[in-house]
Amino acid sequence: MLGIGTIAKKVFGTPNDRKIKATRQIVEQINALEPEFEKLSDDGIKDKTEALAQRAMGGEPLDALLPEAFANCREAAKRALGLRAFDVQLMGGIFLHEGNISEMKTGEGKTLVATFPAYLNALTGKGVHIVTVNDYLAKRDAEWMSNVYGALGLTTGVVYPQQPEDEKKAAYACDVTYATNNELGFDYLRDNMKSSLKEMNQRDHHYAIVDEVDSILIDEARTPLIISGPAQDRSELYVTIDKLIPEITDEHYTLDEKTRNVTFTDEGNEFLEERLLAEGILPEGQSLYDPESTTIVHHVNQGLRAHKLFQRDKDYIVRDGEVMLIDEFTGRMMAGRRLSDGLHQAIEAKEGCAIQPENVTLASVTFQNYFRLYDKLAGMTGTASTEAEEFSEIYGLGVVEVPTNRPISRHDEHDAVYRTAKEKYDAIVETIQEATEKGQPVLVGTTSIEKSELLSQLLTTAKVKHNVLNARQHEKEAQIVADAGKFGAVTIATNMAGRGTDIQLGGNVDMKVMEAMQSDPDADPEALRAKIEAEHADEKAKVLEAGGLFVLATERHESRRIDNQLRGRSGRQGDPGRSAFFLSLEDDLMRIFGSERLDKVLSSLGMKEGEAIVHPWVNKSLEKAQAKVEGRNFDIRKQLLKFDDVMNDQRKVIFAQRREIMEAADLSEIVQDMRHQVIEDLVDFHIPPKTYADQWDTEGLQEAAKKHLGVEVPVVEWGDEEGVDDEVIRERLEEAADEFMASKAAKFGPENMRMIEKQILLQTIDGKWREHLLTLEHLRSVVGFRGYAQRDPLNEYKTESFQLFESLLNTLREEVTEKLSQIRPLTEEEQQQMLSQMAAQQKAQQQQIDAAADAAVAEAEGPTDGFDENNPETWGNPGRNEPCPCGSGKKFKHCHGRLA
Repeated sequence: MLGIGTIAKKVFGTPNDRKIKATRQIVEQINALEPEFEKLSDDGIKDKTEALAQRAMGGEPLDALLPEAFANCREAAKRALGLRAFDVQLMGGIFLHEGNISEMKTGEGKTLVATFPAYLNALTGKGVHIVTVNDYLAKRDAEWMSNVYGALGLTTGVVYPQQPEDEKKAAYACDVTYATNNELGFDYLRDNMKSSLKEMNQRDHHYAIVDEVDSILIDEARTPLIISGPAQDRSELYVTIDKLIPEITDEHYTLDEKTRNVTFTDEGNEFLEERLLAEGILPEGQSLYDPESTTIVHHVNQGLRAHKLFQRDKDYIVRDGEVMLIDEFTGRMMAGRRLSDGLHQAIEAKEGCAIQPENVTLASVTFQNYFRLYDKLAGMTGTASTEAEEFSEIYGLGVVEVPTNRPISRHDEHDAVYRTAKEKYDAIVETIQEATEKGQPVLVGTTSIEKSELLSQLLTTAKVKHNVLNARQHEKEAQIVADAGKFGAVTIATNMAGRGTDIQLGGNVDMKVMEAMQSDPDADPEALRAKIEAEHADEKAKVLEAGGLFVLATERHESRRIDNQLRGRSGRQGDPGRSAFFLSLEDDLMRIFGSERLDKVLSSLGMKEGEAIVHPWVNKSLEKAQAKVEGRNFDIRKQLLKFDDVMNDQRKVIFAQRREIMEAADLSEIVQDMRHQVIEDLVDFHIPPKTYADQWDTEGLQEAAKKHLGVEVPVVEWGDEEGVDDEVIRERLEEAADEFMASKAAKFGPENMRMIEKQILLQTIDGKWREHLLTLEHLRSVVGFRGYAQRDPLNEYKTESFQLFESLLNTLREEVTEKLSQIRPLTEEEQQQMLSQMAAQQKAQQQQIDAAADAAVAEAEGPTDGFDENNPETWGNPGRNEPCPCGSGKKFKHCHGRLA
């Protein structure tokens, strides 16, 4: 019997169907305009852009301009790229313009779809950001789509790490700017650490389209972007503690794999206390439970986590003596990314690598709060519907599933579950051999480098030719993915690495043409392409006959989305294909989530070795387990965001205050208000309201006036005068302080004084904000314990962080007033010297900030096509600790990447 919900959907359609239906009328309008726009000359298309821009800036709603703008953009793309957008691509563009996520399957042309809403929204003159997951894709898409924008009369820019400042500023000034999420976030932080408006690069946060939106706004949202500077060196402590960890036995700690948490037991704490006392790390007579031991306890806990939770070749790899983290979702190396709170140092000690100093935070922002700065946000991906709730709750984004241009003809098989990993791998190798015998290309998905290399060894033993794509082969990513659809190809990929490059049946024609041109630069490009296309058509026909691309997954991931991404690689644009998941009861997900019950069922069925259970029920129970994990991860991200929202409000206040200071030509009034507020606070403290004169601390006030205001005034004598109250004393102090500062300004010269006031204000705000960030980090680490006292940690954090922020503002006023009062008039020569010193100091500080951000944002990208060691432009984006591509043998940061 059908449920009420099912009947209602049959009658009224799903909400998604209704959204699709609503756009069909607009698509028809765009199609009706096509003959009119086909008649336009190339200049006529640009003239149309100008006319539409004038209407947009004149206040006409963008929705009213949409049909004409989309028709103009479609015609420009047709002429520039030879691609005519399908109706479903126009639909995707409409949903993006409305501020939604367009879920479009792999191979449906998302890169082209983004040009439509980007063009429409760029007509306002406020600039549009298109966000990608790595620098290679940002540069590739910008270069490719700049042909379309150029034909429309718009400018295109691309932002990348270690970009010259003038080039970066020009890129942000373009109508459409392509950039990675990391670079945008770091530029936002860097801009808010600059000391003048003309040094800032980013414009308004008007409209952003995020490509692979699930990867950027969900997978990467757990890690905030941090610009940091080095703290004191504690490398000896890490090494000493690391030697103790192997002595710890199973009874000394408890490990919870579900929550990825590890803690010491009481026996473990007693054992540690003895060993730490014996090693002299813990002072005699001091217990691990004493407040003074907090730092040691923290480092011991991080050492335990490094050994028990982080595995080499799964969570990180060691490359050139350096610990490189691996992104658990894409399998890519994250060069420059480091774990915080000393955890990275603990892993370095475990692996015997050189221990880098810990860092203190100079500025930080989460991706959630950065992307919520935009007036309008949109995104596109092949897999978003499973996370629709999170997109809606955190970002206010709706998810719309856009139909495919051609029906999907991929065959998705039920999961096959084996008793042991060995049985599973034997079955996988056998299945791959069967597929390659008939020439069917196979894409094998694994969850870690370790497993991809194990499978590679098994295939080598079985004499199956294959390619491996994981963090170790990151540089060849695009090439390996482009070849994955060739006849008889077998490609092992870790966690969907290679997104952004299509797997086309028979291989990627553009890649083949590029390779052929490199090997024979004198060849005629057109003739070469015609020859390759003819060969490709034959190979594609053979692959189609063999059944299209076969996606074989060796394990279920915690997130269904990642599984769906892998599955979606097959069956692009209506191609035939097949997908299958091979699992065993020894897989992490199965082991953690109730494999015991399944093991009993399999035993009772009397299954023989090598047999698998294949049933829709298994799929359902696995889906439920994944939904549980996803739900828990969502709760973690939501909780993190709640805490970060508290700091975000304060961040906005500080950044807005800095901007006001930079915009102001004259800060003397602000400085005077601060001075008067300091005087009011001093008077209130030393002469409390409603007190008698014999209760006043006039001596203390006289000393405080000298210290904070730089003025020597007879406050004690004023207190003895008849009829003098706190109000009179406050007015006299204000008058004396104002006169003192006015005389200073006259001696310095008004212009110099204004500049000094601005610099001192900015430097003091930055210093105080850094101290505040550190205090908030410490508060975050301990506030969770308030839960044991039946108090809500979040409310406690809100209250105390607000008090800390108030304290920051009070001490800021005091410090600025005190610094300005201590500046003594100098000779003209000394003034120039001081100002040039300040400028040099500011430049050095800026270089440190840029270097820290570059190190954090650097993506491990390989050399570009046509690599030439004598031409830095062909080097791609080397990591700062990588060997320099010039062949000098030095690290990049000490050679061509050296900061001036």
